[in-house]
Amino acid sequence: MPKEYARSTRVAEQLRRELGEMIRYGVKDPRAEGASVTDVEVSKDLSYAKVYFSRLEDDAERIQETKAALTRAAGFLRRELGKTLRLRHVPELRFEYDRSIAEGMRMDALIAKAREKDDKASGGDDS
Repeated sequence: MPKEYARSTRVAEQLRRELGEMIRYGVKDPRAEGASVTDVEVSKDLSYAKVYFSRLEDDAERIQETKAALTRAAGFLRRELGKTLRLRHVPELRFEYDRSIAEGMRMDALIAKAREKDDKASGGDDS
């Protein structure tokens, strides 16, 4: 019976869970505070993992500081993952900012603004 998910997919999900906890509680760098792991993509040969993170603040400078802090902590994170996971080789971690949450919030604001404008134009009573 074939497995439902590729090994890389299963490893990516495990990495996402473990890294989320490690970044929240294990990374001491204050620049990494408030970062959360949104997704992990692992290469087929499990040698690289692209780790997507997000922040509540969408400040470009703060995002770069967070990325630098996470990149600096990558060795520590890999070592801790090696202790936790049963992998012969822990993938090299590469961090990328996930813009999808910020983009979604921006789109919600635009939709709300358009609805408000539409309500004013139609008289405001849609009940």
